[in-house]
Amino acid sequence: MPESVTLKLVAPVGKHSDRPLLIYLPGMDGSGELFGLQSAGLRPYFDIRCLVIPGDDLSSWERLAFQTVQLIRRETGSAPVYLCGESFGACLALRVVALAPALADHLILINSASSFHRFPWLHWVANLTPWVAPPLYQTSTLGSLPVLANLSRISEANRQALVRAMEAVSQGSAAWRLALLSQFRLEPLQLQRVAAPTLLVASLGDRLLPSLEEAQRLAALLPNSRIYPLPHSGHASLLEDGVNLKAILAAVGFLPLAERDGQRQNSTNRQAPLAS
Repeated sequence: MPESVTLKLVAPVGKHSDRPLLIYLPGMDGSGELFGLQSAGLRPYFDIRCLVIPGDDLSSWERLAFQTVQLIRRETGSAPVYLCGESFGACLALRVVALAPALADHLILINSASSFHRFPWLHWVANLTPWVAPPLYQTSTLGSLPVLANLSRISEANRQALVRAMEAVSQGSAAWRLALLSQFRLEPLQLQRVAAPTLLVASLGDRLLPSLEEAQRLAALLPNSRIYPLPHSGHASLLEDGVNLKAILAAVGFLPLAERDGQRQNSTNRQAPLAS
């Protein structure tokens, strides 16, 4: 019997059914609201949807992936699908394409958190989070900002948006999502079946996880992948003033034709070199 769907897809800049569908799977906040900085630039090229995971959701990886596949299939029609996951959302994107390898025409993974389980101190954080007194949890959440983001590259408005997104995640939900990351493994996913062109965006200044190393690991598993390094960025790179996802997609040939005044125009699709 099909499971009821508690997740939802929202259109942050309106629906444009004549364009390729870009599905953004968010990080730990689960809201998709932090994608707003990138949505405006991507709007002429894509029909954008952001996945929203309810704050009280305690679904397994299997259930999250199943529901996400259901939602995407309801939205697609004949439009190409660009699946974009960031951090926690990159792990979910990997589960989605493992479940439905032909679903995505392009796959974009940004600072994938799939290496989380390899670091004992993060296991300790995940195990401790449910038992921390709420005031201490709130203080530690704010204290983690310099690890999560390169604050010198993020405007004050985006810093405040990041703080609000972090505060909106309940302690119970944060503990559950950390536990999911602790359980996440690449090996059972059989990623060699994923034929979609894949872009692995990796921050070299990530203080939370070794994003470039993990991108290289993923590139060895995904047969049609390339790495795009961000030399100075932190983990929450899409909030940084100097990071433009539209320009990144154009540089590697992932940007489709743009809609201008009712007519399609070619985008600039020069390929950037891959990271060594």
